[in-house]
Amino acid sequence: MDTVGLILAVVVHAGDIQDRDGAKLVFERLVGRFPRLKLIWADAAYGGELAEWVKRFAGWVLEIVKRPKGQKGFVVLPRRWVVELTLGWLGRYRRLSKDYEERPASEEAIILIAMINLMVHRLEPD
Repeated sequence: MDTVGLILAVVVHAGDIQDRDGAKLVFERLVGRFPRLKLIWADAAYGGELAEWVKRFAGWVLEIVKRPKGQKGFVVLPRRWVVELTLGWLGRYRRLSKDYEERPASEEAIILIAMINLMVHRLEPD
């Protein structure tokens, strides 16, 4: 998603695929579609080899948002709230509240439809 929480690409995959490997599938969909994309923020689950792969694959910088050293308990991490906000928006859609879909492509379509609905309602005057 972008910096305001709008989805740029979505990939639904099986639960036995690690997040880092699933992220590669998303990045593959982004290549060539957003020429201004230079920096990607991610949490610690996406660290390690993925940052190097992203740099080699597309020339982007994958920056890991880390918690402050010595911080205990809950802390709001910079940029992380954007992801949580978008997931909250999508969670309000009944079809996305549970795994109703049998096929990943159907689930991806429902996510995109929900995001389109959100964007259209933002354009609509009150």
